[in-house]
Amino acid sequence: MESNGRGEVIVVGGGIIGLTTAVVLAERGARVRVWTREPVELTTSAVAGGLWWPYRIEPEALVGEWALQSLVVYEELAAWPEETGVRMVEGVQGETRLDELGPWAARVPGLRAARAEEYAGGGLWARLPLIDMSTHLPWLRERFLKAGGTVEERSVTDLWEVPAAVVVNCTGLDSLDLVPDPLMRPVRGQLVIVENPGITTWLTSVNHAADTSTYFLPQPGGLILGGTAEEDAWSMTPDPATAEAIIARCAAIRPEIAGARVLEHRVGLRPTRPSVRLEREVRRDGRVLVHNYGHGGAGITAAWGCAREAAALAGVA
Repeated sequence: MESNGRGEVIVVGGGIIGLTTAVVLAERGARVRVWTREPVELTTSAVAGGLWWPYRIEPEALVGEWALQSLVVYEELAAWPEETGVRMVEGVQGETRLDELGPWAARVPGLRAARAEEYAGGGLWARLPLIDMSTHLPWLRERFLKAGGTVEERSVTDLWEVPAAVVVNCTGLDSLDLVPDPLMRPVRGQLVIVENPGITTWLTSVNHAADTSTYFLPQPGGLILGGTAEEDAWSMTPDPATAEAIIARCAAIRPEIAGARVLEHRVGLRPTRPSVRLEREVRRDGRVLVHNYGHGGAGITAAWGCAREAAALAGVA
């Protein structure tokens, strides 16, 4: 495919990675179709809490740059929160120190040590993008359609049978069977959404050695409470005991959460891999397959940086 965008690209996958990649391709002049198995509102991305932060994603040396590129975009989109679903919100990454993070952290505006009154357990204070996925995903789809793209609901069983000169694989966990890629594995996340009792800041407290974490994220539709990180767990059914434990952990930090009315339970499977796969394959007949999957718990965080790199690999400069 020529760099001027002639020819057609089909992006397989309609979550945050697929849609963001499709937007970049279309706005660079390519003719793009998105093939998605389900509407964007039903993808794994729709379940995400929505906080920008590199979480459960490797390799850090590359992730930092992808994340920072995405941060700049989200900061711009936050000027129109009701349209884009993106807001800049203050909060604390608990039990985290700057010297534990990669060089990218020094380039996050305002990131600093949290004061005792902000969080007794210590951590980092930041003003970061918090993205309401119920608004952001449909907005991304509309932006893509306005750029001339089309979205089709259809399943794919063989990437090489997709009828396009360039195919971009953004299928996340489905790449386990579709590629096939045995390095893909699910990391199950369960969330509880409650009526917000007046909390305006977010907080995360993550123990990477455990399969549970504690966080709350104020979104327009309620306060999102989390969470879990259960490796190789496939169940999409919310577990009542897990939900109770999530509420209890969050209420231990903010007691007003204990009495909040439960609105919804959610489960999502993070598409986790030892490292993101972002690379290009070329067949003898000249057809190109670009892989962009395996973003773990940070698809939102890395989406724009990865989309730009994927577009370049697709030959769309």
